[in-house]
Amino acid sequence: MASQIINSRLILLTIPILACVFPCSCYARATDENGSRIRGMFVFGSSLVDNGNNNFLKNSVAKADFLPYGIDFPYGPSGRFTNGKNVIDLLCDQLKLPLVPAFTDPSTKGTKIIHGVNYASGASGILDDTGFLAGNVISLNQQIRNFEEVTLPVLEAEMGFQRRELLPKYLFVVGAGGNDYSFNYFLRKSNANVSLEAFTANLTRKLSGQLQKLYSLGGRKFALMAVNPIGCSPMVMANRRTRNGCIQGLNKAAHLFNANLKSLVDVSKQHMPGSDVVFVNSYKMIRDIIKNPVSRGFKDTNSACCEVMSLNEGGNGILCKKEGQACEDRNIHVFFDGLHPTEAVNIQIATKAYNSNLKSNAAAATMIDSKGFFQFLSSGNLRLLNGSGTVVWNSNTTGPGVTTASLNDFGNLVLKTRT
Repeated sequence: MASQIINSRLILLTIPILACVFPCSCYARATDENGSRIRGMFVFGSSLVDNGNNNFLKNSVAKADFLPYGIDFPYGPSGRFTNGKNVIDLLCDQLKLPLVPAFTDPSTKGTKIIHGVNYASGASGILDDTGFLAGNVISLNQQIRNFEEVTLPVLEAEMGFQRRELLPKYLFVVGAGGNDYSFNYFLRKSNANVSLEAFTANLTRKLSGQLQKLYSLGGRKFALMAVNPIGCSPMVMANRRTRNGCIQGLNKAAHLFNANLKSLVDVSKQHMPGSDVVFVNSYKMIRDIIKNPVSRGFKDTNSACCEVMSLNEGGNGILCKKEGQACEDRNIHVFFDGLHPTEAVNIQIATKAYNSNLKSNAAAATMIDSKGFFQFLSSGNLRLLNGSGTVVWNSNTTGPGVTTASLNDFGNLVLKTRT
C-alpha cells in the first residue's frame, strides 16, 4: 500500500511541540498488539486505597488530613492513611501515570479526570451499613454510582469517545472487605447468629455484583486487592496480654474472604467475557514480612509507628494522634498507625503487584531518535516511526479523507478530514 509522508510544514510544527511536552527525551508509549496500554486508573474501596475523599465529608471521623500522616508525602497530610504514598500512588508511579485525584475534591473536574479518579473512602465497606461507627463515609455501592452518574458523562465529553471505547484502556482497582469484618461482622450483635462462612459468602456475592456492574459500564481491566491480615494489626494486638502471634480468628476471616476473592478471579472469564482480572495478594505479602521481617528490611512488626490514642484516652485505637509523634525510622515499621501499613510496606506490595500481574499491561517506553517522522497511509492511518523505520505508534484510523493532524489545547492529537 502506498504511503504519503505528511508535508514538511506539519512535521516542523509537530516535532517541536513534542519536544516541549517531553523535554528530557522525545518518546512515545507503545501499545501491545491488543492496544492494552493503561491510560488511567479508577479506584474503589476503603482507607487502604483512599487518597483524601473523607477530607471533604462532613461528620466523618475517619480522616487522615493531619500530621503525622503524610510526614513523608511530597505534599504533606493529604488524607492518605500512611506516612507517605499508598499502594495506589505507587502503582501510578509504576504505570507512569499522574497521581489520581480524589472524587470529592471540588477541583476534580474537567481535564483533571482523564487519567482516572479515586472514589475510595476510609472506614467504608462492601456492605452499605459498614462504617456506621465512623459517621459519614461513602459505601462501595455509592462509589460506583458516583463513577457512573458523575464522572462517566464528563469523561466522555472531555475525551470525545463513548465509554465502551474508553474504559477498556483504564485499570479498575477495588480494595474493600476488611472493614466489613473489623467494623461490622465482629462488632454487631445482629451478626451473632450468622456464621463466618455465611457472612463471607454473602459479602462475596455482593462484591461479585459490584464488579459486574463496573464491567457492564465498560470496565475490562481489574485489580482486586486482598484483605490484609487484620488479626496482626496493632489495633487488635494492643488488647492482648501477650504479643506472641496474631489473632487467628480475625485472620481466618480475611483468609476465607481472600479465597473467595481468588475464586471470583478464576471464574471472571466466564461471567465477564473479555475481561482481565488479577488478584493482588497483599495478605500473603504482609504475612511474609511479619514472619521474616529482617530478611525484608523490617524490625517492628506489631506496634504502630505513630502515637495512637486508645479508647481509654479518647481515641479509637486506630488513628494517629493529631500532631502526635512518629517514629524516626519509619522504613523498619510494618504499621504506621493502628491498622494501616507504612509506605515501606506499600512499596513492596505495589512493586510485586506490578511485576507479577500488571507489567504486561503497562506501556513500554520506545525511544524516538532525531530522525523520527510521521507518515500518513492512504488508508487514513497516521504512523510515527523512528529513524530505522520501526513503527512505535499508530492512530488506528481509517478513511482516505484524513489529511491533517494537530495537537489541540488539551494535548490530544486530532486527525482531520478534508473539508
